[in-house]
Amino acid sequence: MRPHTLGFGLIVSMLAFGCDRAPSADGLAEWSPQDHDRTEENSKLRAGVQVKDQKDDGSTLIEITWAQSCAQCHGPYGRGDGPNGPMVKAPDLTREEWQARATDEDIEDRIRSGKGTMPRFDHLPPAVLKGLVARIRTYRGAKEIPQ
Repeated sequence: MRPHTLGFGLIVSMLAFGCDRAPSADGLAEWSPQDHDRTEENSKLRAGVQVKDQKDDGSTLIEITWAQSCAQCHGPYGRGDGPNGPMVKAPDLTREEWQARATDEDIEDRIRSGKGTMPRFDHLPPAVLKGLVARIRTYRGAKEIPQ
């Protein structure tokens, strides 16, 4: 018998027996791609619909939006130190002079319309836009990173 035929037979038998194993003793289910299919939940987030575990004030949706859409450039606390921040020259939103110069309406319009390398986020509900502006305002003049 040829070595590669023996190897092939061994692999086929291992696969066949591996598929018939009993569920794990710890009771954990086997992972499937459907476990990570969040299409429906993500579409609800984009539409501004409340999802399970969201607070009534919408703060969870604002936090998710910041983490997914803003922090990559502006960083977790608006300092422009996100992973893409230096590459796109994201401004430090905590600077007193920037905060004094930008009105709430300016910030909301910039988020909605984008500018330069910043994409537009025109799909965000008004409450989320206002929440993002409020979040940015909390960083005004921050010397330390909030805990």
